[in-house]
Amino acid sequence: MKSIEIKGTARTIAERSSEQARALKAIRKDNGVPCVLYGAGENIHFTVPAEGLRNLVYTPHIYVVDLVIDGKKVNAIMKDIQFHPVKDTILHVDFYQIDEAKPIVMEVPVQLEGLAEGVKAGGKLTLQMRKLKVKALYNVIPEKLSVNVSHLGLGKTVKVGELSYEGLELLNAKEAVVCAVKLTRAARGAAAAAAN
Repeated sequence: MKSIEIKGTARTIAERSSEQARALKAIRKDNGVPCVLYGAGENIHFTVPAEGLRNLVYTPHIYVVDLVIDGKKVNAIMKDIQFHPVKDTILHVDFYQIDEAKPIVMEVPVQLEGLAEGVKAGGKLTLQMRKLKVKALYNVIPEKLSVNVSHLGLGKTVKVGELSYEGLELLNAKEAVVCAVKLTRAARGAAAAAAN
């Protein structure tokens, strides 16, 4: 898995919620993003410039984050992100500190490989799940999960329960469809013509 460095500055949390709301508003107005690091015993509240999160958030890749908070380095993953409902700007990010001995849960992108039999017969291959949720030690998690579709015929699907990867536990529902070869009008017409 690739890594990316993000620098932040620790911040203190106000006692009263009204003061806290004002402080968060001021951070965002100053083009900063309030963040929290969990799993480090005591949660660490810090601020990152919005620009510093761009390469982590707006990418199809997954990263281990080298968080540098006031000069102290911590390995983490991004756990959750909140966007403004209208402006789509980043409002808040939660990170989780990596413990090399404990498994983490992460969403990993799916990549389809091969030319499906059903596509050769005129069907259309569709990817239903762009990411799968996995649980594993962080150094075992791959950058993407490859799914071979060459055996997939017309009207057939690949479900989560049919997939397995060494060292990874898939957490999505076993019956969830990852990808399918759908019948197109052209394929239906060809099948009907062949039947006559």
